[in-house]
Amino acid sequence: MSEVSAPPKPASAAQWTRQNPFPGKLLVNRRLSTPESEKDTRHFEIDLTKWGLNFEPGDSVAIYPTNDPTLVDEIIRALGAKGDEQVPAAKTTKPLREALLRDYSITQPTPKFLKAIAERASAAPMLKELLHPDRKHDLENYLWGAEAIDFLLDHPSAKFKPEEFVGLLTKLQPRLYSVASSLKVVPDCVHLIVDVVLYESRGRVRKGVCSTFLAERANKVPVPVYPSSAKHFHMPEDLNTPLIMIGPGTGIAPFRAFLQERQALGGKGRNWLFFGAQREKCDYAYKEDWERFTKDGLLTRLDCAWSRDQTHKIYVQHKLLENAAEIWKWIHGEAAQFFVCGDARRMAKDVDAALRKIVQEQGGMSVDEANAYVEKLKTDKRYKRDVY
Repeated sequence: MSEVSAPPKPASAAQWTRQNPFPGKLLVNRRLSTPESEKDTRHFEIDLTKWGLNFEPGDSVAIYPTNDPTLVDEIIRALGAKGDEQVPAAKTTKPLREALLRDYSITQPTPKFLKAIAERASAAPMLKELLHPDRKHDLENYLWGAEAIDFLLDHPSAKFKPEEFVGLLTKLQPRLYSVASSLKVVPDCVHLIVDVVLYESRGRVRKGVCSTFLAERANKVPVPVYPSSAKHFHMPEDLNTPLIMIGPGTGIAPFRAFLQERQALGGKGRNWLFFGAQREKCDYAYKEDWERFTKDGLLTRLDCAWSRDQTHKIYVQHKLLENAAEIWKWIHGEAAQFFVCGDARRMAKDVDAALRKIVQEQGGMSVDEANAYVEKLKTDKRYKRDVY
């Protein structure tokens, strides 16, 4: 009697892991900023049908990009290689081209790679000097906008066998993006808002690894995706809790998801959103959504800061300070939760300073008392940040 093969098992969440991410399909790649904008901000929608996994507003998804094939080919040429040489990659061996496309980070020069260039190049005195431990800051400035390919082209005397070269690289890491949609509103799909990184330096065009993968190549290949929980940044379970949300630029993502979710669940809590970008005319991301949420009575207040629409720069922290009395009322009188998402280097620090100033001045406190109050907001999980 011949064996009858069992029907294939349906895909289950268990088969997807960080090492084996779900093959999503890019459905939508739409530019949100207009052509006159200084930024290319995109809205992406990735189909997750059959993934069986889950995410909540406030979470991120990891996208696993591949490298730019043109850059891979340039590196292979600069190494004097063919591309079919076998090299170690992902606990096995692969042809060099495949490994450079999928497994290794090929843009940022690693300290090991720079050291090898300095040792092998017939003349790289400046690099040798900058690699000295006390020249760290100078080295950082020197490396701004520089990539591994520059050093290979500038120092052809530094020769590397393919396996030696990949040994000087680090693993290509997935990139995390905050989800900009709620599964309750858009099931089987995730929305993302991403600034496409594209600029010129040293006479060459530089491309952000993942943002240009999504913008330029993801429509032809699966988009490997896996959720990453950010429990510290979830909304309160009580749908009546007021929310103050500060999300300039692509930091707006989680708050679009928050509002979608609150609307789907019939939440009655008040919602106040602060958004900031360069210019209202060309950088107003998701304007239609905010207008609809306002019309529906879900978005109680919307304050926008356009930094370049007037001679002096206006940022979200300025809008917070303008509304100090009302912010204090929401936080102190109504136990609102305060969320901040976006740039860690400057924006998050400036917003934090503005919040402390509001607490101090509106609450009639000393600096130390205001700081203690803000720290308590953090420990009570009423002041939450997702900054990067």
